[in-house]
Parts: sequence; structure tokens; C-alpha cells
Amino acid sequence: MTDGMHSALANHPGFSRVFGKNRLTMGFILPVEGYPNAATPTLADHLAMTRLAEELDFAALWARDVPLLDPSFGDAGQMLDPYVYLGYLAGQTRKIALGTASTVLTLRHPIHTAKEASSVDFLSNGRVVLGVASGDRPVEYPAFGLEHEFESRGERFREAFSTIRAVTEGSFVEHTSSRFGSMSGHVDMLPKPVHGRLPMLVTGRSRQDLPWIAENADGWLFYNVRLEHLGDLLKEWNGAVQQAAGAEAFKPYAQGFFFDLTANPNEPLMSMGPMLRGGRNSYIAFLRHAQALGVNHVAMNLKASRRPAREVLQELAEHVLPLFPSINP
Repeated sequence: MTDGMHSALANHPGFSRVFGKNRLTMGFILPVEGYPNAATPTLADHLAMTRLAEELDFAALWARDVPLLDPSFGDAGQMLDPYVYLGYLAGQTRKIALGTASTVLTLRHPIHTAKEASSVDFLSNGRVVLGVASGDRPVEYPAFGLEHEFESRGERFREAFSTIRAVTEGSFVEHTSSRFGSMSGHVDMLPKPVHGRLPMLVTGRSRQDLPWIAENADGWLFYNVRLEHLGDLLKEWNGAVQQAAGAEAFKPYAQGFFFDLTANPNEPLMSMGPMLRGGRNSYIAFLRHAQALGVNHVAMNLKASRRPAREVLQELAEHVLPLFPSINP
């Protein structure tokens, strides 16, 4: 362990590019496109925009796991399967971290998730960081034949989480799950993660208590939290981490939100549920405050953006990113 982190993460290209103690970095939830009045993106410039995000030196790109469009939810994410898409992006990029925000562990068999994530990790030379979640859209569970598991999805999440850890970090393991089957040490899941571990950040609470998250996860990925409440939340998180891993332990906290950067750089920043909207100067002030409180990464979802994504990236890269640079080990 290093500062409470698993030793494999100290030199992990993806994790160490995004997360550093007392540092805040910036990334994007895919697709890097504004589509404020639609449930689905066009993906017209998706490759050009992901390449631009890397060229400008943002820290990470995060793919969402939305297997089915629920019109009442109103957002299909990037539409493409997260691991197929990240595998494609692994061959089109060189250094930007590739993450999920988040993989719904309860709707996938954990051996498949482990193999998919480890395969992308191999193709990207160790740049994969997993946000993992229990899934909170009830409509998906009957579609997967899991309606009986919705109320017990917290337990299902823990079993999937432990299975992924077992098959990615051990060889020919003996492992038993009441929901996902058993392995008796005669078969192995390949490939293994390039650096020995898939970093996993629990998203939201995922029906777990905070001590469990602090002990088992490599970090915590949360939603937009207003600054006046963020300090208390981070005190709770850091206290749980120190209780689980020691007084000097570091496990990062990341926050994702819809983001609409306005053309007026001095427009006050408004926090509206899951969305932030405002000009770059108020956004800089917000990020400085968030960093001081202990936020380590912000994942911006441009779905709500009313400006072309290229304009937004270039403005952020010129005026904001230099203050919160990616970590280049």
C-alpha cells in the first residue's frame, strides 16, 4: 500500500494521470458533444473531439453504460457500448485516461466485465479506470430478467465487485458467488490488467455504506454537490478512508456533472441539480474552492452545452486547464 492506495496504482498510467493528493484535474464524460434538446447525440465529430481533448491535455474520457434508452430518463449517453467504444479509443489515443462513469455491475456478468475492462486496459497500455455502480433505473432490471434483484441490487453489486477483484488480481482462483457461479482453480481469466489492478471507484453510494466503499474501492465518484454541502461530504469520506486505511491514506474523490460554459466569461455560476452553468471566471472560482475542499477530479458532461464543443474545449484549455493541469507521470 502507498498512502493507503494499492501499490499497483502508484505507477498506473490512467489512475496517476487523473488523481493526485491535493490536486484537481479535468476530464469529460463521453460523448464530447452538446445535445441539450435531444436524448441521443449525433456522434458526428466524436473521434475528432476525443483526439482534441487529448491534444489539449485533459486528463480523462469517461464512457457511460446505458444499455437501453428510457425516454423518461431522456439520455442515451454515447449510445455505443462502453467497452467497445473505449477499445476503439484506446487505438486512437496515447496518454489520456479511459474510464467508465459508470459500469452497471449488476446488469453484467462480472467475468465478462473483468475481461472487457482488462482487454481495453491491455490495448491502452494500462490507462483504464473503472467507475462502477449498482444501477438505479428500475426499467432496466425486468429487461434483463432481474426484476427480483432490484431491491437486493446492493448485495448483487458487492458480489460482482468481489468477483472482478478475484479474477483480475489472482490466477486460477477459487471463488464462489451465490449469484454469479463458482471457480475451483482450474480455469483462469485473461488478460490480466497491465499493472496488476483495475482501479475501481464506486459511483454514488451504490447501496453501500461509506465504510465499505472506503475499505474496498480505490476512490469515490459522486454527482454534482453544491459547494455549501461539499465540505461536509468530503470530511465524511476522508474520515472513512483514514479509518479504513490509516491517517495518511489517500483515496480520491471525483465529481461528475452536466456542464454548460456560457460565452460571457463573467456570468455567475449556477448549480441546478446535476448541472453547472456559468462563465469561465466563476467556474475557475468554483474549481479552486472544490480543490481546496479535496475534490480530485471533475468529469464534465457537455450534453447540456449550448455552444459548440470545440469552442468549449478550446476556451477551457486556454483559460482554465493551466490552473488545474493533468498529472503527467
